[in-house]
Amino acid sequence: EERASRPHSHKIGLWTHLDFHLEFHGDRIIFANVSVRDVKPHSLDGLRPDEFLGLTHTYSVRWSETSVERRSDRRRGDDGGFFPRTLEIHWLSIINSMVLVFLLVGFVAVILMRVLRNDLARYNLDEETTSAGSGDDFDQGDNGWKIIHTDVFRFPPYRGLLCAVLGVGAQFLALGTGIIVMALLGMFNVHRHGAINSAAILLYALTCCISGYVSSHFYRQIGGERWVWNIILTTSLFSVPFFLTWSVVNSVHWANGSTQALPATTILLLLTVWLLVGFPLTVIGGIFGKNNASPFDAPCRTKNIAREIPPQPWYKSTLIHMTVGGFLPFSAISVELYYIFATVWGREQYTLYGILFFVFAILLSVGACISIALTYFQLSGEDYRWWWRSVLSVGSTGLFIFLYSVFYYARRSNMSGAVQTVEFFGYSLLTGYVFFLMLGTISFFSSLKFIRYIYVNLKM
Repeated sequence: EERASRPHSHKIGLWTHLDFHLEFHGDRIIFANVSVRDVKPHSLDGLRPDEFLGLTHTYSVRWSETSVERRSDRRRGDDGGFFPRTLEIHWLSIINSMVLVFLLVGFVAVILMRVLRNDLARYNLDEETTSAGSGDDFDQGDNGWKIIHTDVFRFPPYRGLLCAVLGVGAQFLALGTGIIVMALLGMFNVHRHGAINSAAILLYALTCCISGYVSSHFYRQIGGERWVWNIILTTSLFSVPFFLTWSVVNSVHWANGSTQALPATTILLLLTVWLLVGFPLTVIGGIFGKNNASPFDAPCRTKNIAREIPPQPWYKSTLIHMTVGGFLPFSAISVELYYIFATVWGREQYTLYGILFFVFAILLSVGACISIALTYFQLSGEDYRWWWRSVLSVGSTGLFIFLYSVFYYARRSNMSGAVQTVEFFGYSLLTGYVFFLMLGTISFFSSLKFIRYIYVNLKM
């Protein structure tokens, strides 16, 4: 028994009596339940490690006849599900997140639509009135995002790395969606621990073609020439950090004699899967992406000389955008994160995959909306360096998730020692990194679509 107040304290007990209740109709058992509700556990708190304890285990059985003929006809109050009160709190929290998200998305959409309509009307009116005069846009008194139309599609530095991030992010979007859909279809048994892990490893290997295709396709679109180097960077962007982290964690397990340490045969099997399935699929996807790539579709002509960017106020800095863009998506999933952490690192069992799918969709939609809003504010300040900013602004949700894991370790868990600490923080770092890649990809492509939309509708 764990006391809810801080600091946590535990009482350890052993139930030595089980009460079975069975209901039958004719020769069929309709209902079966085992309970310890009316039994006090035998306390083990003062027991020394070398002390012998003699206990007798007993049980009692209660049979009762019922008029119900089928199990599905039976309706009871609290017996219908596990932890009904927890589930009720869970649903209330999810509804609270939904309301916040819908208000946020609606607010962003209404504000942007009104502001954009006014911007387009003003810019297009100015264009019509000045079309008879000088054609040089520097002579007009414009400000805001119209004036940077010759720079907004200027390709960013480190374009190979950017494309690799987008490729691996797209792969993890497919991987995450696939795992949740498989869980929704009932393909994972709650009592078979490791089934989701095995499915994730297999799906990761099979979805490597997505990362190769997206990365190579976009790299060739934005004028990249070193596509072989791009494929190598894409295939190692997640696998190398994962292998390094896992090596450290496994070494600590081996040193401490933990059963969590993987044997050498399993390690060789995983490496073989990656070498024979994952890497070749990345290369094949990259070749298809390179061959199918068309020139980058930019609505505006980009000038050779870059425009000078005016000084920006503090609230338009990268750090502030990362804080806002990371905190809002994190707040939408913070409730669900607690339940997932309690399942992965605690004793709970997670079965509400419908809610998880819903929260995942909320996370992606909030990330896209926040990215569009932040990109619009950045362009309004005549700052055209949106490529990397759009990835970092919402991708920083991964940093918030890692900070939450630090809070969970310190305040919610009872972990200690080298084995638990190294494993927890190693895999929490990887989880935050995966969310950075996924949400950075969603954020970038949302911003790109938005920027294309506003400049296509601008008369020039």
